[in-house]
Amino acid sequence: MFKARRRICLTLVYVLLSLIFVSLAVFLVPQTKINDFVDYSNTFPTAVTASLFCTLIMIATTLYAMLRQYLEKTTMRTGATAYLTEFTDRLRLCYSMENFYSLIGNVLELKADCSVLYVNRLANYIFYNSPNRITTDQNYLDLLERNFPADWPEGTFFIDENFGIVSKIRKARGFLISTNGFHLFVLCRYTRLFDKEVFPRLYEELGRFQLRSETISSLSEISELSREWEQLAESQRSFLPAKMPNVKRLKLAAYFRPLINVSGDYYTVLPIDENKTLVMLGDVSGKGLAAALVMGLVMNTVKTKENKEDLPGMIAAIDKSIKEMHLQDKYTVLFIGIIDTQKMTIRYVNASMSDPIIVTRSPDGYRIKSLSSNCPIVGIIPIDDIEVSEQRLFSGDLIMMASDGVSEVMNEEKVELGDTQLFTDTIKKSASKEPREFIKDITDLVFSYNADTRLHDDLTMLVAKLQG
Repeated sequence: MFKARRRICLTLVYVLLSLIFVSLAVFLVPQTKINDFVDYSNTFPTAVTASLFCTLIMIATTLYAMLRQYLEKTTMRTGATAYLTEFTDRLRLCYSMENFYSLIGNVLELKADCSVLYVNRLANYIFYNSPNRITTDQNYLDLLERNFPADWPEGTFFIDENFGIVSKIRKARGFLISTNGFHLFVLCRYTRLFDKEVFPRLYEELGRFQLRSETISSLSEISELSREWEQLAESQRSFLPAKMPNVKRLKLAAYFRPLINVSGDYYTVLPIDENKTLVMLGDVSGKGLAAALVMGLVMNTVKTKENKEDLPGMIAAIDKSIKEMHLQDKYTVLFIGIIDTQKMTIRYVNASMSDPIIVTRSPDGYRIKSLSSNCPIVGIIPIDDIEVSEQRLFSGDLIMMASDGVSEVMNEEKVELGDTQLFTDTIKKSASKEPREFIKDITDLVFSYNADTRLHDDLTMLVAKLQG
């Protein structure tokens, strides 16, 4: 109805304006007879004629817009069609499924007295059905599923009282809009009264809503997930020392830079008494939630262990706790030691950490002593006897513990920093500095050596320096 009236109006407008244009053009063109022939040599200026034509086109466009608006008001916004027009207009402002359900209830059910069924046919899941006999009866639902399967083509289709397709709207008792794998059934006894022009609009707007709501839902999930990960990262950081403790004859500093919010690296410093301090740094295999859980478990085990001087018992407790989590392929490497500033020793267990070192002063300058591994990785393989090693310390010695993200950073030639003389020279050169300054030199080296290439691991360091 609306489409036909619009076409008629458009035709009448342009016919009328064409007649006006021809009449005015003939009237404005001066004519002179010469030997019974009309002389057109003195015609009205072409520019004026063109301007007249453009003016008439503008008038035609304005007039057509006014007529279209009038037809829209009298055809699409009156009678039964007004309900679907209102539903379509308000659908543009829907951004969630809750908005959509509310709109169905307020307009299609309450005002238009329709029964509605909205189905995700790909998942065969009903998102919405009106509380009446047809849309809640399982027999009817099964019939609709058989008649309109998941591979049903997209578009608008008219259905009769037996849920079969009809080609003419006057025989319809409802309609189906199939788009993006969803089926919207609207059952209405007076479907024949709807103007057919409303259905393409509704189909298009429903498709836009589905894409819009899916995008917003995805963004909401990402946002929620981001908040959860941030909360997890904050919880994880709470396990780490907020500041270094004051320890007699020992200065401490640390650096922690996770590759992503949640890290598998960890460290801690726990004073045992005025002379003994426990230091630990470790790295859990992998990244993500599982690594964070293992990290928290290790830190909690160390903090709650009563006898912190029992290093073999500490490693055994960590190993048992990880294995009891039954997480596939999750383990940790770690270095744990007790620095005794009275005896000037460090007792330690190195469970496959590659980088713990002591930098000590000698007559020829600083030299580096490795705190070699004496224990396998923890949490995945059987551990029998746990060996505790001990090294003598001297005033001015610097103990550096670092995750492999420090030494394994690569330059553009794929050469690891830990394999270069530059790394060794920087350590020796900076060993005389305070721990915080020493760490700054090493981190500056890491980032300058890495240049503009992407880091691939967390960066964590713990440095302790013996004072005189």
